[in-house]
Amino acid sequence: MATHDETATAALSADEQALLDRFMHDNRLFYGPDPEIMRDHHIAPRSAEEVKVLGEALDPHRMHLVRGRVQSALDESFTMVEQMGAAPGAKWGDLITCVFTASGDLSQIASTGIVVFGAVCHYPIRFIRKYWMDDPSVGVREGDGFIHNDSRYGNIHNTDQSLIMPLYWEGRLLCWIASTIHEGENGAIEPGGMPAVAESRYDEGLKMCPFKIVENFRIRRDILNFLQNSVRDPKLQSEDMKVKLHAVLRLRERIRAVLEEFGPDYLVATLRKNLEDTEAEVRRRIAELPDGTVRLNTFIDGTLREHFLHKMAIAIHVKGDKMTFDLRGSGPELTNRSINSTVASLKTCLLTSLYQYVWPDLPHNMAMMSPIDVVTDRNSLHDCSNDVPTSMSLIPLFRSFTLLSAPMSKLAYSLPHRYTAMSANHYNQPATFVYGGLTQHNEVTGNFCADINGNGGGARENADGEHALSPVFGFMADTGEMEIAEEELPYVRLVAQELARDRMGFGKYRGGMGYEQMTTVKESSFWGFMTGQCGAKHPSAYGLFGGYASPAYPLAKIKGINIFEVLKDDPDLFKFSMVELMNEQAIPGGKYIVHDAGMAFEPCAEGEVYMICQGAGGGYGDVLQRDPALVLKDVEENLLSPALARDIFKVQFDAEALIVDAQATRAARDAERAARKRRGRPYLDFVAEWVTREPPADLPYFGCWDDPQLIYASPPGGTRVRMQAGRLQGVWMSNPKDRRIAELEAELASCRGAATTP
Repeated sequence: MATHDETATAALSADEQALLDRFMHDNRLFYGPDPEIMRDHHIAPRSAEEVKVLGEALDPHRMHLVRGRVQSALDESFTMVEQMGAAPGAKWGDLITCVFTASGDLSQIASTGIVVFGAVCHYPIRFIRKYWMDDPSVGVREGDGFIHNDSRYGNIHNTDQSLIMPLYWEGRLLCWIASTIHEGENGAIEPGGMPAVAESRYDEGLKMCPFKIVENFRIRRDILNFLQNSVRDPKLQSEDMKVKLHAVLRLRERIRAVLEEFGPDYLVATLRKNLEDTEAEVRRRIAELPDGTVRLNTFIDGTLREHFLHKMAIAIHVKGDKMTFDLRGSGPELTNRSINSTVASLKTCLLTSLYQYVWPDLPHNMAMMSPIDVVTDRNSLHDCSNDVPTSMSLIPLFRSFTLLSAPMSKLAYSLPHRYTAMSANHYNQPATFVYGGLTQHNEVTGNFCADINGNGGGARENADGEHALSPVFGFMADTGEMEIAEEELPYVRLVAQELARDRMGFGKYRGGMGYEQMTTVKESSFWGFMTGQCGAKHPSAYGLFGGYASPAYPLAKIKGINIFEVLKDDPDLFKFSMVELMNEQAIPGGKYIVHDAGMAFEPCAEGEVYMICQGAGGGYGDVLQRDPALVLKDVEENLLSPALARDIFKVQFDAEALIVDAQATRAARDAERAARKRRGRPYLDFVAEWVTREPPADLPYFGCWDDPQLIYASPPGGTRVRMQAGRLQGVWMSNPKDRRIAELEAELASCRGAATTP
């Protein structure tokens, strides 16, 4: 039965309907994130112009020259940003310069850029095209530039800022060019831009939907002033805005030179062919894989404010040349925790995972994901609603960068030809300190340290993983120069990048190792630190085909001391090792604290010590198959202790000469294999003892248990909730301080009751 409104609308004349449509268009209340844009990761259909130019007999060799010239321009503009940028992320490679088709599809990026930073920018470009291009109050013209950072409109999180510019030629919009930097400070509730304590999106600082910041190639000073007034570090906001603009202008200059030499048809055709050729090759490679399904369950162990166990599940389905990433059964979004992620961000991280760990030989553009479908439960942690905070979406997104390594390796295992060596997980919870406060130069600032970029590489099928290789989200970023950072900031690195002995993913080939980081502060009246990773209870980087996962990595700190006085008066008390400092506790008066890996911002007094460890990649294969010579090489290089060489790898050797006893080693390994058989149990017996109908009552568990249609949520201190997968709702988490107060009040009441009992 038609409603009154529907009946009234149906009675309108064509002119009246047009008037109504015009009124509704002109009086729209708010241009929020467009679901049609934000849920579409596929490349756009060919435009009429692309159909025309690709139908012509263009010389493929000239197209190759155009592609190379554009690539050189991207690399040059990338270097400009890296050399001139003010943010730590700019100085050490956490940035990108890129070029898009006129439709907004990412076609090429700089050779050393962060793929995911470019892949998210097609979302705001499509928004600009749909809403601003024909709006008389905005418009898109030669010399305009648009800024954005809000992940709900397309980005990873609000610390990343993009500058996007259209490129016209003789009145025709030919392409878009852009630069993105992890800027850091953005005026959030905690300094540095990635607040762990954000309980709503209104705690997250700048939330820039795509808007115009540049007109006629000049930054609008009024808008820049507004942005500077909204953050703790106005100098950073101004300088990097100029850096991004001038890098994009240089890129524009170089592309216009290409147009002058080759003409616009060659540029349009080349940018489109980059995408179509990549998509066709991905479909061909999918068709090579065996049909079937592989699965992986991984678990996030913290919200940055409390421990919990949040399931992140993936099933990869292959049939013919079609592939689906199915993440249903994962846990729900958290209403008042900042670790939620949008599905658009998730998809771009899965794209990066394919480029780095599965098919690294393919061109870096967004067509890699175009043939692949992604299925999620709405309102899950990695497909969250627009109303929950996302400033620390890196917790699930870092995990998603390695989500494909193991299942894709299993799919490719039987292929006669593989495009890269199979590998265990790269370490995927990059550890660094986010900081904020007053510098020794009396400037207010907040940001993060560049040693986030030294994660251990996963072990490969034919070699050990590389130590402190690269961030999980990129392959060419640097870890920075500590001396340069200490000139600008009041923190002091007591230990910067010392490889952490024994903390590796064991296996036939071991994972690459991470490094310890010890920091303190000096000459600041107020300074503090926070961290933004998990993995203190549950390993985050898994092994492959019998290899061990990475260890778990808590944070440690020594409060109530001044390490500079200790180093001056009794330097032997300080050991340049996190393990020794925490186990020996030799510095008098210190309060020794082991903390979750994640830590909200807290003040650090001068000389107090904070310690974290960058993680190791997962191991590959059985530890009993590791070459004893490689084991002793790690012992000799102080990467592995003699005790673990014997205990884990069962290698017997002369501790003085470091010479393997081959016969004793064979005997020890044979004995361990026999012990494994004795420890083994029939599968049905194991299931009978270990499998339960639902998660243990005392476990703060989120996600499905066995049935992916039934999702559990057990918030700490709260009541367990069961939800249907298609109808997930956000879970409200109580304040950890409130829970602790309730525990202490109950303990106090119990003590009082015991005292009054006769």
